[in-house]
Amino acid sequence: MGVALGHRGHHIKGQFGRSTLPVPQPIRMLQLCQVTRALFIGNARSACSAQLVQEEAVTLCINVSKQQPFPAADHVAMLRIPVYDDPNEDLYRHFDRCADAIQSEADRGGRTVVYCKNGRSRSATVCVAYLMKHRKLSLADAIQKVKTARHVIDPNPGFIAQLERYEQELKKRRGQVH
Repeated sequence: MGVALGHRGHHIKGQFGRSTLPVPQPIRMLQLCQVTRALFIGNARSACSAQLVQEEAVTLCINVSKQQPFPAADHVAMLRIPVYDDPNEDLYRHFDRCADAIQSEADRGGRTVVYCKNGRSRSATVCVAYLMKHRKLSLADAIQKVKTARHVIDPNPGFIAQLERYEQELKKRRGQVH
């Protein structure tokens, strides 16, 4: 008689003693993905979960959308960056402000979640800009770090171009390009 492994490795038997397929681990539909000790990325549904925001001790929410809500949390500061996920949107002009807000929150012991509707393009772009400015990562390394935390990220081509421009601007500021 066959036995299958179920949830958390428990053995389960199907009807009439036949083995059944393993019961899959529950997929966590709501989650905030940790990029650094003080930075998370997620979609709007997850970021608006008061329970998740509390569990992760989030103190700042950066909402990179025009229409997504904020979580109902009293102790959390809110910053809206009103852009659509459109390659023609100017997200570049918000990079310094967002990166500095994330760093400032981290410096005072807080934690930030950056989110947009799906947690793929706008929020990822802001996280990458932060890593480039305050962690001094290259664009490629910053994208890889965010992708490691949240594998579905995929900034649109316009935002990638803006990040390339930002990388050059940061190099100039640091005196690496003359």
